[in-house]
Amino acid sequence: MAVAPRLGWGAAAAAAGLRRRLCQMMNPYTIKKQPLHQFVQRQLFPLPATLYNPVRYMFIQTQDTPNPNSLKFIPGKPVLETRTMDFPTPAAAFCSPLARQLFRIEGVKSVFFGPDFITVTKESEELDWNLLKPDIYATIMDFFASGLPLVTEETPSGEAGSEDDDEVVAMIKELLDTRIRPTVQEDGGDVIYKGFEDGIVQLKLQGSCTSCPSSIITLKNGIQNMLQFYIPEVEGVEQFLERKKIHSLICFQGLYHCVPLLPDLKNPYLGTDFSALLNVCLAFLPILPHLS
Repeated sequence: MAVAPRLGWGAAAAAAGLRRRLCQMMNPYTIKKQPLHQFVQRQLFPLPATLYNPVRYMFIQTQDTPNPNSLKFIPGKPVLETRTMDFPTPAAAFCSPLARQLFRIEGVKSVFFGPDFITVTKESEELDWNLLKPDIYATIMDFFASGLPLVTEETPSGEAGSEDDDEVVAMIKELLDTRIRPTVQEDGGDVIYKGFEDGIVQLKLQGSCTSCPSSIITLKNGIQNMLQFYIPEVEGVEQFLERKKIHSLICFQGLYHCVPLLPDLKNPYLGTDFSALLNVCLAFLPILPHLS
């Protein structure tokens, strides 16, 4: 006499569930209370509600950047696709619900959106990324699961090419868009064209590049060399900074950070002479209101 193979726990549960459903469907009293098509549409084994929303459990990768205070979060789906947006302060995040939520996390200094990534910069090196990551992960996942628009108001991230640009400016913008910006975006940042005058290209750094210790090296050794190689009219590259940014660097981040911002400093020993550097920076403060 053949012995039927013993069913595992999962198979036994499935068989029991099927029998219960068939018995319920054949019960005339039950059928009268509820239409038959509702029984057919019901699942035998309903999945947990959390599994119906795969976005809530999407896999977010992180990538280090040259700036130790910035971390690149890659959600695995488009963020801004073909453009970027920088949010250096909470006030600048008025047009993005996600950026506003990220700023609510204690320790977040700035937020940057790339085509397929989000760069978050913390306030100081003393803050541990292991303490910030869980809140950042949860905020990003919850937002994408909500289906809300990433940006509620269009704000251009940079200056695109226009018909009014002369040939040199058009070449500078094209080279930035095709060769330079993609490389900078891989490091969680971006570079925006702000002007060209007297052979000097004004560029604004965003994202992880804003407070990166090697930002000046990136400008001079990387971007400037490439622009000069392809465009002989370019004599140099300078970092574009708003008045508030320069004042912040002088007052709060230390005087030594201001040396690369002063083009007239030619004395190589000035950086080691604190009194001389102090005098230069104090002389520089009165012209801050005239900076755009």
